[in-house]
Amino acid sequence: MNNTINNNEMNTVLELRPMSNFVETEYIKDITTRALTYIKAGFPVHFRGPSGTGKTTVAMHLASQIGRPVVIIHGDAEYKTSDLIGSQQGYKYKKLDDRFIHSVHKYEEDMSKQWVNNRLTIAVKNGFTLIYDEFTRSRPEANNILLPILQERMLSTSAAKEDDYYMKVHPEFRAIFTSNPEEYAGVNRTQDALRDRMVTLDLEHFDYETELQITHAKSNLTMEDSEKIVKIVRGLRESGKTEFDPTIRGSIMISKTLATLNIVPSKENRMFRLICQDILTSETSRIGSKTNQERVRTIVNNLIEQFA
Repeated sequence: MNNTINNNEMNTVLELRPMSNFVETEYIKDITTRALTYIKAGFPVHFRGPSGTGKTTVAMHLASQIGRPVVIIHGDAEYKTSDLIGSQQGYKYKKLDDRFIHSVHKYEEDMSKQWVNNRLTIAVKNGFTLIYDEFTRSRPEANNILLPILQERMLSTSAAKEDDYYMKVHPEFRAIFTSNPEEYAGVNRTQDALRDRMVTLDLEHFDYETELQITHAKSNLTMEDSEKIVKIVRGLRESGKTEFDPTIRGSIMISKTLATLNIVPSKENRMFRLICQDILTSETSRIGSKTNQERVRTIVNNLIEQFA
C-alpha cells in the first residue's frame, strides 16, 4: 500500500502545539505524566469519565506532548468499519472523438477502483497520533478493526489489490481514546478484548484548585470572583440533590458570561443570581423537569448567600 500522504489526506491531519492557556495543576500534571509514560512504552491510553471531567482537553494536551501530527475521530453510532479505515472507490468514464470522422463518437467505460484511506488508516500508515474521542459511541463491530492494530500492529483491509490487503502499523503510531461511562445514553459496552489492549485512566471531577485555576484562566475574572463561582458550583455538586452533577463547564459558563457583561458576582446583584440559576438548572436538570429545576434554584440561592 502506498505510504505517501496526499493533499486530501492532509486535510484530516492537525498539527497540535502546546496550548498557551492550558492549566496544568499538580492533579493534571500527574495524569499527563502517567499517560505519557504508557504512550512512550507503546500502550494506548484511554481516558474514561463523566461529562465535564476534561477528557478531550487532556487527550489533546497529551497529543501535543507527543509532538506528532494528530488525526481525530469522533465516535458515531452510524460508523461502519469502512468509515474508519477506508473503502474501494473510483469510476472512470471516457469519451473519444474520431479525428477523421467528426460525427463518429466512441465511448469507453473503465471500472477502475482504488483503495481510499480514511482517518484511522492515515494515522496508522504515517505514524500519526490518533485521538478517538467518545469511541464507545461507535458500535463494537465497527471498532473491531482496532484489535489487530493495537495488538499485532497490523491493519487488514477489503481492498481488491493484493498490495492493499495488509499494512504494517508505523512504529510511531500512538492512540488516545476517551469515553463516558457505560451507563450514559448512547454509549456501547467496550469489547473486553479491546479494553484489555489499553491502559484506562478514570477521570473524576477536578479538585478544587484545578477548578479554580481553570475558571480564572478561561474568564480573566479576579481570583476572588472566580473563587465565589467555583464554591457555588461545587456546593451544588456536593449537595447530592441534582439529577446531574454540575461540572467545570458550569463554572466556566458563569464566569465568562459575567466577564462579558462586566458583572461583579455578589449576592446583591440580581443579574448574577439569575445567570447562576439559568446555567446551573440547565446543566443539572432534564428538559421539562420543573421540580428539579425549582430545587436547584433554591440550593443555588442559598449558596450565593453563603459564598457571594
